[in-house]
Amino acid sequence: MKTALANWLDSDVGYSFRTSPVAMVAAAIAFICVFCAAFANWVAPHNPFDLTTLVLSDARLPPFWETGGSARYVLGTDDQGRDILSALMFGARISLLVGLISVLLSMLIGVSLGLLAGFKGGWIDALLMRLCDIMLSFPAILVALLIAGVGRAMFPNAQDSVAFGVLIVAITLTGWVQYARTVRGSTMVERNKEYVQAARVTGVAPMHIMVRHVLPNVLGPVLVLATIHVATAIITEATLSFLGVGVPPTQPSLGTLIRVGNDYLFSGEWWITIFPGAMLILIALSVNLLGDWLRDALNPRLR
Repeated sequence: MKTALANWLDSDVGYSFRTSPVAMVAAAIAFICVFCAAFANWVAPHNPFDLTTLVLSDARLPPFWETGGSARYVLGTDDQGRDILSALMFGARISLLVGLISVLLSMLIGVSLGLLAGFKGGWIDALLMRLCDIMLSFPAILVALLIAGVGRAMFPNAQDSVAFGVLIVAITLTGWVQYARTVRGSTMVERNKEYVQAARVTGVAPMHIMVRHVLPNVLGPVLVLATIHVATAIITEATLSFLGVGVPPTQPSLGTLIRVGNDYLFSGEWWITIFPGAMLILIALSVNLLGDWLRDALNPRLR
């Protein structure tokens, strides 16, 4: 019997993947990044969270191929003596975790509200769309600053926990709007089709029609949007951490590493900020390329 992977490779989407070198390379890069981030405790040469292993005399060591570099640190060390390669793996895990949780929450809120607005219409649709217009006027950075100020004032003794919550809430509040608008437009098309009218005539409950009939037919654009939104969420997290609103300095997030390295960029320690920036670009680019491929694969008009 064929496995699920073999069946998927034989499908139209699988064939599109097998015939797209860009998608295959992007998938390989994304898999390596996710694997190293998920299993950083076993893959990374050092643990940047273990303060007992840090040696301050090893701070700002260059990569091992430069003159004076240590073979122990392939990509050099940061200002605290942490191995840059290990910090990248643990930092990617933090960035990916915040990005994935934010995207999942944004999808849940946006798809639910968009499905309701598109199917019901009337004043519910008008109210939710005006709410979307209001949310679009607030950038994620401003929302994060507002939430950070309120959260730190309410929980002054839990700064680290509040920091992660601020990132997730800020990205979620500014990210659900795209899902709501996309699902609303697709739902307004689907609700007038014959299968929905037939379900109404037979007495099927509206909630059942939305969940069992309409929702599966509007998820295609949502999956494409979610793939691209993951890259956007990771970049937003890095931007907020760079500005000091995200994770605390003791957590080696990609944005935090770039912020730390920025102070030493013009003094010659370029590796502290260049390698985290390259890692961020690599993750975002691979995810965006996968999103572009998925959009083309799920749209038969683009084949």
